[in-house]
Amino acid sequence: MAARGGSNGVFLVLTVAAVLLMPGIVGAARAQLRQNYYGSSCPSAESTVRSVISQHLQQSFAVGPGTLRLFFHDCFVRGCDASVMLMAPNGDDESHSGADATLSPDAVDAINKAKAAVEALPGCAGKVSCADILAMAARDVVSLLGGPNYAVELGRLDGKTFNRAIVKHVLPGPGFNLDQLNSLFAQNGLTQTDMIALSGASSCACCYYFMSLTSAGDMGNLQ
Repeated sequence: MAARGGSNGVFLVLTVAAVLLMPGIVGAARAQLRQNYYGSSCPSAESTVRSVISQHLQQSFAVGPGTLRLFFHDCFVRGCDASVMLMAPNGDDESHSGADATLSPDAVDAINKAKAAVEALPGCAGKVSCADILAMAARDVVSLLGGPNYAVELGRLDGKTFNRAIVKHVLPGPGFNLDQLNSLFAQNGLTQTDMIALSGASSCACCYYFMSLTSAGDMGNLQ
């Protein structure tokens, strides 16, 4: 993996805060969450997800911030139900709407590969939700980038539908002022401190996405 320089320290502070705050947004993913949820039904699920995410992170640093932004957008729109991962043949889905159109393709691919790897485990087909895989992956990129390795409660349910039209209405807009941001986050049970951490982490992820487009994905020159 390419060297990341001093900016990585600021990025980690924001992203760790963002992921640790995310349990406050559960919304539509109605389920009883607990640690070691797949301990008996698919015991290798978490280690498999971590292995796949680690491989993709070594191939593209954009997977780190991109996965966090993907998780944030998913949770903020319909609760943490992985509806952001649903794709429509005609492109009429959440991932092609508004701010979601700039989500990292590398991160989306990493989650899809992690899901496929878990599905291929003996006895695990249809057992582990994509919503949980996204939550695990968000935890893993934080840990793999030097942050804490914390336990994730699992048992989320996958969303079966998506609503492209609501994306631009529920995610913070680039022109939002402080009052608008505070109001929007308060509607999701989050404080101003939460808003600052999550907005900062999302901004870092978005910047990495655009920089990857303009520099052929070369993150090695970031200082």
